[in-house]
Amino acid sequence: MHTSPEALMAIIGMALATIAIKAGGLLLADRLPRYGFAAAWLRHIPGAVLAALVAPALVTGSMAEVFAAAATGLVFVLSRNLFASMATGVLTVYLMRIWLG
Repeated sequence: MHTSPEALMAIIGMALATIAIKAGGLLLADRLPRYGFAAAWLRHIPGAVLAALVAPALVTGSMAEVFAAAATGLVFVLSRNLFASMATGVLTVYLMRIWLG
C-alpha cells in the first residue's frame, strides 16, 4: 500500500495538533478558577456538549433513539451512575435498531 506525501503530512499535522491541544489543557488546568461563576460554568460544559450531540439524533432519528433516551434517563435517575446510563443508551439504541429493522 502506497501512502501519498500529502496524506502523511496531514496525519502528522493532525497528530501534532492533538498533542498541542492536550498539552495546552494540562498546562492551563492549574490556572482555571476553582470557585465562583466561571468554575460553575466550566463544570456544565461536558453536559452541554453531550446534549448538543444527542439532541439532533433525537429530533431526526427513529423510535430507537427515543427509546434509548428514555432508558438512559431512567437508568441515570435510578442509579446516578453516568457510565451505566451511557452504556444503557448505547446498548438500547443498538438493540432497538436491530429489532425495528
